[in-house]
Parts: sequence; structure tokens; C-alpha cells
Amino acid sequence: MQYRDFGTTGLKVSALGFGSMRLPMAGEHVDEDQAIAAIQRAFELGVNYIDSAYFYNRYESEVVVGKALKGWRDKVIVSTKNPDTDVTQARWREILEHQLKKLDVDFIDVYHFHGIRWAEFEEYIIKPGGVMETARQAQSEGLFKYLSFSFHDTPEALVKLVDTGEFTSVTLQYNLLDRANEPGIARARERGMGVMVMGSVGGGLLGPPPAEILGQLPGASHNSVEVALRFVLSNPGVSCALSGMSTREMVEENCAIASRTDPPTEAEMEVILAQAEEKKRLAELYCTGCKYCLPCPHGVDIPANFSAMNNLRVYGMRQLADYRYAELVSTGAAASFCQECGECLEKCPQKLAIIEQLKETHRALGR
Repeated sequence: MQYRDFGTTGLKVSALGFGSMRLPMAGEHVDEDQAIAAIQRAFELGVNYIDSAYFYNRYESEVVVGKALKGWRDKVIVSTKNPDTDVTQARWREILEHQLKKLDVDFIDVYHFHGIRWAEFEEYIIKPGGVMETARQAQSEGLFKYLSFSFHDTPEALVKLVDTGEFTSVTLQYNLLDRANEPGIARARERGMGVMVMGSVGGGLLGPPPAEILGQLPGASHNSVEVALRFVLSNPGVSCALSGMSTREMVEENCAIASRTDPPTEAEMEVILAQAEEKKRLAELYCTGCKYCLPCPHGVDIPANFSAMNNLRVYGMRQLADYRYAELVSTGAAASFCQECGECLEKCPQKLAIIEQLKETHRALGR
């Protein structure tokens, strides 16, 4: 495993981090045995950064992470996120204390304001009486070590948040299909901040090996996950690439990739970027599968619908796309059940035109 500076903290963080938003599920709950086995295998292979959040996996992620940390706590940097900013200081503190209990730890290493925007920072966090005061008090008490934020706003807002000087690190989206945050990553590096990357493989969109890319690569890359991770880690401003890993096999593969020291060659990058841009152009329903748009009050599984559509649009797999959409119809979760209430629009970090894209999905697949 390769290790990198976590900003100017003096900590060394593994190039690959364990993102625990996609822990394996057994019905309605996390499959604890499988999840803990995957997490602890990552620790054995040198991963020393694990990231969670209050509501991941139906609020169970932090509990499972806490169980997996037994015997590893002093070797692992633990990160999680507080979802609330427009609340009382007492409520913000209550969530933090609940997370400490769920994780079963005395302190959290890296604590985030979850998915904040610049307007939210100004209105709720930094103003007198805002939750930044509570955060600093909790930090002084040793409840967490480093203050961070995760981010889904504009690239310009990222630079502004970095320049406040309030944060030790940032967790942001960056991948072959979305390079908009590159200026913010460079700025964070200048300011001595750690940069943790989520969505390294496009929320799974880059997972299926695209033959047109692999067939043209002159280097040693064997699959698109490898290409995607190596691309992210080739950015000198990136401290750690987070990957949601649900099995030991995924852990083994990704750890092997993160242990490589060679960045993609110039020839590889030319082909990779050209093909990625073409994929992005075709993926009019680009969706990272973050599921922030859920739950839909009418039961529509928005990411699953977009995934089915991308099987057709991006990868040309009509039979698979039709099959997956038919499954959604049978469970009442298809795009056709959308009532156009608009509740999902404000919650989407990508600001997708979800309603129009659901209509497009139904026109294409609702046969």
C-alpha cells in the first residue's frame, strides 16, 4: 500500500480509503459478517482510512464500522459526517454524541459537515450562534481531531470554502467523467489541506470494462476500475481515493491497484480522457448512484432507473436495460410511477433534471 500526506497534519493516509456507503445488504439490513470481513481485510492490506456518515446504509453503517474497528482502532483514521447544519447547536452536538456511541469510539479522527454548500456555510455554519461554534467546542474537548467538509456545490464554491481556512480537509467528487473540481483540489493542496476523493469510479458507472478503452490502451491497465483509480491517484493534490467495497474480492483488487506507484502513461491518458469524454457525452442521464434523491414519496427508485437507462445509452445493452426496467415496473419503482412532485430535485447533488430524465427513461424502456 502506498501512503500520502494528509495535508499538513503529519498523518500518513493510505492511497486507498474504505468508503462505507455501499456495505453489502441482506434484505433490509447490512450483512454484518460480510461487511466486517471486507473492512478488516482492507485493514490487513494496509488501508488506514475509513469513511462513513450518519445515515449510510439505513443508519447502520457507523455501527458496523465500529464493530470492524475492534482491534484496529489505533491503526485506523476514522471519518464520518454530521448531516445537519440548519439546526440548533444542541441538536448538532446530540448527533455527534450519537455517532460516537454508534462507532463505539472515544473520538473521531476526521469529522465532516456533510455535503455543505457555500450559501449554507454562510447562513447556518459560520454566523454567530451557528454550528461552527459547537464544532470548535467539541473539538477542544477532544471529541474529534480534524474538521472537514464533504462537498457537492459548484467548483467556485469549493475554492471559497477552501479559502476560509476553517478546514483541515475536504471530501469531494472527482473522476474521469467529472474533472470540474481540479482547480479546487489544486487550491486545497496549496493551503495544506488533505483531499479525499469520493466517486473515484463514477459511482460504479466506470465499473463495467469498456472494450473500446481497454482495446486501445498501450500500457498495463487491465480494467476500467484500475484505469479510474490510477487516474485519480495521479493527481498530486489527492491524498486518498475512497472506494465503496462490499466484498473481500473487491478489496483485494483495489488494494493491488492502489499499491502501484506508476501513474498512467501520457499515451494511456490521451486514450482514457478521449473515451471518457465520449462516455460523458453519451450519458445524458449521468448519475453517481449516491441515492441522496431517495426516498421518493411515490416509491420510484431513481438511481436504478437511471442505471437501466445508462445500460442502453452508454453501453448499448438493450436486453439488460429492458430487463432491469421491467423489474422496476413489477415492484412499483419504475419511472412511470413518478408523480412529478419535485421533492428529489433539491436533494440531487448533480442538479439533474430528474423528472424530465425519468420521462425519457420511460419513453425508451417502458415498452
